[in-house]
Amino acid sequence: MSQFKSGFVTLIGRPNVGKSTLMNHLIGQKIAITSNKPQTTRNKIQTILTEERGQVIFIDTPGIHKPSHKLGEYMVNTAEKTFKEVDVVLFLVEPNDFIGKGDSYILEQLQKIKTPVILIINKIDTVKKEELLTIIAKYQKQYDFKEIIPISALQGENTGQLIDILYNYLPEGPQFFPEDMITDQPERHLVSELIREKTLRLLKDEIPHGIAVVIDQMKKRGERNLIDIDATIICEKDSHKRIIIGKQGTMIKEIGTLAREEIEGLLGSKVNLQLWIKIKKNWRDSDFLLNNFGYDKREQ
Repeated sequence: MSQFKSGFVTLIGRPNVGKSTLMNHLIGQKIAITSNKPQTTRNKIQTILTEERGQVIFIDTPGIHKPSHKLGEYMVNTAEKTFKEVDVVLFLVEPNDFIGKGDSYILEQLQKIKTPVILIINKIDTVKKEELLTIIAKYQKQYDFKEIIPISALQGENTGQLIDILYNYLPEGPQFFPEDMITDQPERHLVSELIREKTLRLLKDEIPHGIAVVIDQMKKRGERNLIDIDATIICEKDSHKRIIIGKQGTMIKEIGTLAREEIEGLLGSKVNLQLWIKIKKNWRDSDFLLNNFGYDKREQ
């Protein structure tokens, strides 16, 4: 009889390379929020895949980039700290014909660790097969990867093969989490992230990085299948607040409608969602406010 294997696998890479999309696909459910804006993921998020042969705990990390404020430093420290704490590192890159500064920096960091590293070339649906061979050759010269796996997280191409290969590098071990558990994130955090995702998708490029979402209240109403949620969107400028509200309140209403629909699916309950907006200037550079909004350096 084959032994049960279990272990921790971190997904690393530059911002917007598809880490959250891949993790959501691997566990078969949306846990990490996604958008086409860089630095969407800010915290370390754990998700759990449990099968008869074993349990894989995936850790989705913020994109590694050159930080320009304390929130950025927090995000990069969170990502880099996971390198030495896991059984396998999955390094995601895009199928470019050159290795940019961001990926070169990550390769330098990987030289310092002994953890097995698997290179994942994502978004292969965007390039021709012959181009892919050139890209693989370039990366092989830079680092001694245990495996190189081309995939498309969006289309699910080669993701089953990726899971099979991962088990080769995981030790025999216990089941760390109950089999019906798919994330260690509390519901309040998942709800706040879904609201933030909708703001990321609907707002202009310059605003989303300066946004945080705080859940003020999340309470079941009596015996009815209804949950009242009050949430505050934090932004940095008066002009941002006006854009979030939108003309005659249209933008905040659209954010609320889209978020509520997905939150109801997550919680399996009807939701009454009330959104508020507060301005906290330069909150991304305030240790006190970062801790208050859930970016706690003590957890790093």
